[in-house]
Amino acid sequence: MSDPVRLQAGELAPDFTLTDQNGRRVTLSALRGRKVILYFYGEAGTPACTAQACDFEESLGTLENAGYSVVGVSRDEPPAIQRMVADKGLTFPLLSDPTREVHELYGTYGEKKLYGRVVHGVIRATFVLDEDGRITLPLYNIKATGHVAMLRKKLGLAA
Repeated sequence: MSDPVRLQAGELAPDFTLTDQNGRRVTLSALRGRKVILYFYGEAGTPACTAQACDFEESLGTLENAGYSVVGVSRDEPPAIQRMVADKGLTFPLLSDPTREVHELYGTYGEKKLYGRVVHGVIRATFVLDEDGRITLPLYNIKATGHVAMLRKKLGLAA
Protein backbone atom coordinates (compact mmCIF):
# COMPACT_ATOMS: atom_id res chain seq x y z
CA MET A 1 0.00 0.00 0.00
CA SER A 2 1.38 3.41 -0.93
CA ASP A 3 1.71 6.23 1.55
CA PRO A 4 -1.24 8.61 1.52
CA VAL A 5 -0.98 12.03 -0.04
CA ARG A 6 0.08 14.73 2.43
CA LEU A 7 -0.47 18.19 1.02
CA GLN A 8 1.97 20.87 2.13
CA ALA A 9 1.81 24.61 2.78
CA GLY A 10 2.43 26.55 -0.44
CA GLU A 11 0.80 23.96 -2.71
CA LEU A 12 -2.21 24.88 -4.82
CA ALA A 13 -5.22 23.12 -3.31
CA PRO A 14 -6.54 20.47 -5.71
CA ASP A 15 -9.67 21.76 -7.42
CA PHE A 16 -12.94 19.85 -7.34
CA THR A 17 -16.68 20.18 -7.81
CA LEU A 18 -19.06 18.48 -5.36
CA THR A 19 -22.75 18.73 -4.43
CA ASP A 20 -23.76 20.51 -1.23
CA GLN A 21 -26.62 19.78 1.18
CA ASN A 22 -29.05 21.69 -1.06
CA GLY A 23 -28.11 19.89 -4.28
CA ARG A 24 -26.02 22.81 -5.58
CA ARG A 25 -22.68 22.15 -7.25
CA VAL A 26 -19.77 23.88 -5.49
CA THR A 27 -16.40 24.29 -7.22
CA LEU A 28 -13.45 25.10 -4.98
CA SER A 29 -11.73 27.38 -7.51
CA ALA A 30 -14.92 29.48 -7.71
CA LEU A 31 -14.20 30.56 -4.11
CA ARG A 32 -10.91 32.22 -5.06
CA GLY A 33 -10.67 35.79 -3.88
CA ARG A 34 -11.66 34.71 -0.37
CA LYS A 35 -9.72 32.69 2.14
CA VAL A 36 -11.23 29.23 2.67
CA ILE A 37 -11.25 26.83 5.60
CA LEU A 38 -11.82 23.41 4.03
CA TYR A 39 -12.40 20.65 6.53
CA PHE A 40 -12.97 16.93 6.16
CA TYR A 41 -15.10 15.10 8.72
CA GLY A 42 -16.15 11.49 9.23
CA GLU A 43 -19.92 11.22 9.21
CA ALA A 44 -22.85 13.63 9.39
CA GLY A 45 -24.91 13.31 12.51
CA THR A 46 -22.31 11.56 14.67
CA PRO A 47 -21.58 13.31 17.97
CA ALA A 48 -18.01 14.48 17.24
CA CYS A 49 -18.74 15.59 13.66
CA THR A 50 -21.91 17.39 14.72
CA ALA A 51 -20.07 19.16 17.55
CA GLN A 52 -17.30 20.24 15.16
CA ALA A 53 -19.83 21.59 12.63
CA CYS A 54 -21.65 23.47 15.41
CA ASP A 55 -18.32 24.94 16.59
CA PHE A 56 -17.68 26.21 13.06
CA GLU A 57 -21.21 27.65 12.93
CA GLU A 58 -20.71 29.46 16.26
CA SER A 59 -17.44 30.99 14.96
CA LEU A 60 -18.76 31.71 11.47
CA GLY A 61 -19.26 35.45 12.06
CA THR A 62 -15.70 35.92 13.30
CA LEU A 63 -14.28 33.77 10.50
CA GLU A 64 -16.30 35.53 7.79
CA ASN A 65 -15.37 38.97 9.16
CA ALA A 66 -11.73 37.92 8.80
CA GLY A 67 -12.39 36.98 5.14
CA TYR A 68 -12.81 33.21 5.50
CA SER A 69 -15.43 30.95 3.95
CA VAL A 70 -15.98 27.60 5.69
CA VAL A 71 -16.66 24.45 3.65
CA GLY A 72 -17.00 20.91 5.03
CA VAL A 73 -16.60 17.65 3.11
CA SER A 74 -17.73 14.13 4.03
CA ARG A 75 -18.49 10.84 2.30
CA ASP A 76 -22.17 11.21 3.18
CA GLU A 77 -24.88 11.48 0.55
CA PRO A 78 -26.68 14.88 0.45
CA PRO A 79 -29.82 13.67 2.33
CA ALA A 80 -27.74 12.65 5.38
CA ILE A 81 -25.92 15.99 5.32
CA GLN A 82 -29.21 17.85 4.90
CA ARG A 83 -30.60 16.19 8.04
CA MET A 84 -27.65 17.42 10.14
CA VAL A 85 -27.84 20.90 8.59
CA ALA A 86 -31.57 21.18 9.29
CA ASP A 87 -31.29 19.73 12.78
CA LYS A 88 -28.47 22.07 13.84
CA GLY A 89 -29.26 25.16 11.73
CA LEU A 90 -25.95 25.14 9.89
CA THR A 91 -25.52 27.90 7.30
CA PHE A 92 -22.27 27.02 5.52
CA PRO A 93 -21.86 24.48 2.70
CA LEU A 94 -21.27 20.83 3.52
CA LEU A 95 -20.26 18.84 0.47
CA SER A 96 -20.91 15.22 -0.46
CA ASP A 97 -17.99 13.05 -1.67
CA PRO A 98 -19.43 9.50 -1.62
CA THR A 99 -16.84 8.19 -4.11
CA ARG A 100 -13.99 9.51 -1.90
CA GLU A 101 -12.39 11.07 -4.99
CA VAL A 102 -11.74 14.38 -3.24
CA HIS A 103 -10.72 12.62 -0.01
CA GLU A 104 -8.06 10.79 -2.05
CA LEU A 105 -6.79 14.08 -3.57
CA TYR A 106 -6.35 15.56 -0.10
CA GLY A 107 -5.05 12.44 1.67
CA THR A 108 -8.02 12.36 4.03
CA TYR A 109 -8.98 8.73 3.65
CA GLY A 110 -6.79 5.78 4.58
CA GLU A 111 -5.25 3.90 7.45
CA LYS A 112 -5.63 5.37 10.90
CA LYS A 113 -5.63 4.20 14.48
CA LEU A 114 -8.98 3.96 16.22
CA TYR A 115 -8.99 2.77 19.83
CA GLY A 116 -5.60 1.14 19.29
CA ARG A 117 -6.61 -0.75 16.12
CA VAL A 118 -5.61 0.10 12.56
CA VAL A 119 -8.70 0.77 10.44
CA HIS A 120 -9.50 2.43 7.11
CA GLY A 121 -11.57 5.56 7.26
CA VAL A 122 -11.72 9.31 7.04
CA ILE A 123 -8.68 11.10 8.41
CA ARG A 124 -10.07 14.25 9.99
CA ALA A 125 -8.21 17.20 8.48
CA THR A 126 -8.47 20.94 7.84
CA PHE A 127 -6.83 23.05 5.17
CA VAL A 128 -6.63 26.83 5.29
CA LEU A 129 -6.38 28.33 1.80
CA ASP A 130 -5.39 31.84 0.80
CA GLU A 131 -7.23 34.00 -1.73
CA ASP A 132 -5.27 32.36 -4.58
CA GLY A 133 -6.25 28.83 -3.55
CA ARG A 134 -2.87 27.97 -2.03
CA ILE A 135 -2.69 25.96 1.17
CA THR A 136 -1.35 28.10 4.01
CA LEU A 137 -2.04 25.64 6.83
CA PRO A 138 -2.53 21.88 6.35
CA LEU A 139 -3.69 20.08 9.51
CA TYR A 140 -4.02 16.27 9.46
CA ASN A 141 -5.30 13.94 12.20
CA ILE A 142 -6.97 16.71 14.15
CA LYS A 143 -9.43 16.20 16.98
CA ALA A 144 -13.01 17.40 16.52
CA THR A 145 -13.32 18.73 20.06
CA GLY A 146 -11.60 22.07 20.47
CA HIS A 147 -10.47 22.16 16.85
CA VAL A 148 -12.19 25.42 15.89
CA ALA A 149 -10.80 27.19 18.98
CA MET A 150 -7.30 25.91 18.14
CA LEU A 151 -7.73 26.98 14.53
CA ARG A 152 -8.92 30.46 15.51
CA LYS A 153 -5.84 30.80 17.73
CA LYS A 154 -3.51 29.74 14.88
CA LEU A 155 -5.23 32.29 12.61
CA GLY A 156 -4.91 35.05 15.21
CA LEU A 157 -8.69 35.17 15.73
CA ALA A 158 -8.88 33.81 19.28
CA ALA A 159 -11.68 35.31 21.37
